[in-house]
Amino acid sequence: MSASDSDSSAGSPVTAPEEKETPEQMFITVDAIPTIAKLYGKEVLKRAETERYPFNKVLLERVSLFQGDITRLKLDCIVNAANKSLLGGGGVDGAIHSAAGPKLLEECRTLNGCMTGQSKITRGYNIPASHIIHTVGPVYSESAKEEKAELLASCYRTSLELAVENSLRHIAFPSVSTGIYGYPIADATDIALDEVRKFLETENGSKLERVILVVWSDRDKGVYQQMIPGYFPPPPEGDIAADGEVEAEDAKPAPEKSVPEGEGKPEEKQEPPVEKQKETKELDAGNQS
Repeated sequence: MSASDSDSSAGSPVTAPEEKETPEQMFITVDAIPTIAKLYGKEVLKRAETERYPFNKVLLERVSLFQGDITRLKLDCIVNAANKSLLGGGGVDGAIHSAAGPKLLEECRTLNGCMTGQSKITRGYNIPASHIIHTVGPVYSESAKEEKAELLASCYRTSLELAVENSLRHIAFPSVSTGIYGYPIADATDIALDEVRKFLETENGSKLERVILVVWSDRDKGVYQQMIPGYFPPPPEGDIAADGEVEAEDAKPAPEKSVPEGEGKPEEKQEPPVEKQKETKELDAGNQS
């Protein structure tokens, strides 16, 4: 659209001007992001043919998938897919630096860069997240797949460790290295989910309240939706309600047993006489003292 088109549209009496969002409306809090338990309840996620880990109800409430702008998340920290200089770049890195403002760059200059597979932490400045963990992902190479896989796994692992070391409760990850660094999205997702699952089952991992996996494109979202059930499966029996509550088979009431004809109902348990109850209570009270 040309500048003249823009001006005429803005001045048109037919088109109402768009209302600007307040800063509060632009933020997305952790409570507004559905857990994977809720995604199962809404049938966004389906059971995988192959499950790599056993069902764990608690973890279904502590992991989320979110599609959108990571810089809008009001959490304890978000992760930046940075380069070795930590001084900003393209993609997610550029977006985070732009949203956080110049003070982020000032602090990053004091960190003396970061090695591939490692992570460093700064304040969040102008973004709603209070902290940013900068991790340097590997540039993908088909000839060094195992080395690159270990480096990418280290990005997730060191970021999670850094979050716990700094007493942070929430952490949101972009899909590290899958942009200009060329890591295949399915391979990268496999590593991300495996590292998150393993860490959450450790003592340190229990200190994190929520891990959010953030995607931008529909393609990436589809890959995560397909692969999450293999690492965070639904219950082996029973269903998950739309509100995310697990309805296991053993939680359902047992059917009433029918009584064969000719047989009376089982005798009801007789309560002891009142005096006997009183005596029993007094005896129990004496034992407790």
